[in-house]
Amino acid sequence: MNASDRTPADLLRSALAADPARPLVTFYDDATGERVELSVATFANWVAKTANLLQGDLAAEPGDRLALLLPAHWQSAVWLLACASVGVVADVQGDPAAADLVVTGPEDLEAARACGGERVALALRPLGGRFPQVPEGFMDYAVEVPAQGDRFAPFAPVDPGAPALAVGGIELTGAELVERARRDGAALGLDAGSRLLSRRTYDSWDGLSAGLFAPLATGGSVVLCRNADRLDAEALARRVESERVTLSV
Repeated sequence: MNASDRTPADLLRSALAADPARPLVTFYDDATGERVELSVATFANWVAKTANLLQGDLAAEPGDRLALLLPAHWQSAVWLLACASVGVVADVQGDPAAADLVVTGPEDLEAARACGGERVALALRPLGGRFPQVPEGFMDYAVEVPAQGDRFAPFAPVDPGAPALAVGGIELTGAELVERARRDGAALGLDAGSRLLSRRTYDSWDGLSAGLFAPLATGGSVVLCRNADRLDAEALARRVESERVTLSV
């Protein structure tokens, strides 16, 4: 990755320039049997579409706060980078009542109604499927995002020194996030080509770092496993082998 990268969006741009075809996020949900693999190019396309939705249809601006009520999931990772691309603060598992807008999965719809701003709901169904019926008061992400543009340009440059992420009682600027992700990657021994399998949840910095930011910052990739407690040791070992995992956390 480039030493000049100062924001998570910079990291993604560098990854795209270096090798767009390589895997970046491989997602498993062991409650549903879902497996999704996203190359850098495909992930970046989802991020661009989501950032366009966020900036355009939702009228989000740099400094706005978005309560992100989502589990460890490939679509959660997309939203984290979309927020970083626009300059919106991703407040992971934050208070919807204190946020300018909220993005939620099906399990937190009632809590998300406390947000007075725009509300987006994700069904989190396999292949990014829609809700059978759109929840009242919410925009269905799967309905709205496909028509968004494949390229994104922020209306204003994103300030690396502005708040970018809040999680687990800490708040990081874009520059702090990038530096911390690099340090974490180095401590884990990650480098270009590393495959990190993460069973951590997305409700702490450690989970977000292992499940997205550290692999992205070091040129590696992540195998993100939701509901992996359903796997026995033998099944987990088979996954490690089949996915060419170099490190598990």
